[in-house]
Amino acid sequence: QAQVSAMSRGRLMGKFDAELIATAQAISEPGRGILAADESTGTIGKRFSAINLENNQDNRRRYRELLFRTKGLGEYISGAILFEETLFDHTVDGKGKLVDLLLAEGIVPGIKVDKGQQALSGGAEGETSTDGIDGLGKRCAEYYAAGARFAKWRAVIKIDPKTGAPSELAIQEQTRGLARYASICQANGLVPIVEPEVLMDGEHPIQVSADVTSRVWAAQIKALADHQLLLEGLLLKPNMVRAGMQCPTPASMQEVARWTVKVLSNTIPPAIPGINFLSGGMSEEDATVALNELNKIKQDVMANTKLSFSYGRALQKTVIAVWKGKDEYGPAAQNALMVRAKANSMASKGIYDGSAANFSET
Repeated sequence: QAQVSAMSRGRLMGKFDAELIATAQAISEPGRGILAADESTGTIGKRFSAINLENNQDNRRRYRELLFRTKGLGEYISGAILFEETLFDHTVDGKGKLVDLLLAEGIVPGIKVDKGQQALSGGAEGETSTDGIDGLGKRCAEYYAAGARFAKWRAVIKIDPKTGAPSELAIQEQTRGLARYASICQANGLVPIVEPEVLMDGEHPIQVSADVTSRVWAAQIKALADHQLLLEGLLLKPNMVRAGMQCPTPASMQEVARWTVKVLSNTIPPAIPGINFLSGGMSEEDATVALNELNKIKQDVMANTKLSFSYGRALQKTVIAVWKGKDEYGPAAQNALMVRAKANSMASKGIYDGSAANFSET
């Protein structure tokens, strides 16, 4: 059925299509989600500074190995996004690669491939485009050979009514860049995660977020169609529709769920097998509760679409705080990871009961 759907859009089948479909379906398995462990060297340094830990490769390796050695993690995590250093890195004892630890848990390794944001000339103040297209095909082939089977590219869209953001230029630049990246990934055997993140900075109400997110996703789906992407062989990583972080009247999690489902059901084709939300700066518990509310109400209009998570800080903040950079706290840190992973697994089914609240950083 997936092949018929792809061909019905006039797209010729590619040599990786069957594998892409299988990988996307595996990552979208019910009750499982994605661990985003792709923090750049600078970002992980900020995390480590909170526990007074030096940011060097040995400590980064120790921390990621701690995550990947968590027994049973594969019950709740289907994929893990890695930074390039981690994809090629070995375990502390030198006996294997870090990706082998993921594979042993049935977790699909993925790779962050964008090179960050750059100022967009001609756009509104503060708007950006995303670097990383140059040489991407060669890099994707190398990542595939190293064991990666999916990729992630993050493009950001800013809301600022005072400057007119988002401009149509920014929306087109970011969504078409994502489509081009996705096309290159699929040609090299990697399932692309498409992530146009509408940032939640600002004082705007949730209705403004809904309008902008609708515009962005309409443009994104058109760009994917224009590039003849295999929809069954890609995944989406959208923001939830929320009021701006500085909005004087923040939306409840129930409102977040209602607006998010409304926007997605109006824009996202059902051929796409999975939607894995980013946490967008929410606390660990809020990110879990929001996902739970989404899955409680999605049955009305999105019954066959899998709504799960692709969380970084919302899975790891307590883990790092418990670990403190010390090996003796490793088991406790791994337990904290399992608690949060299980909570989000439950939330992806709409059955989270608040049992992880006492383990969060809040």
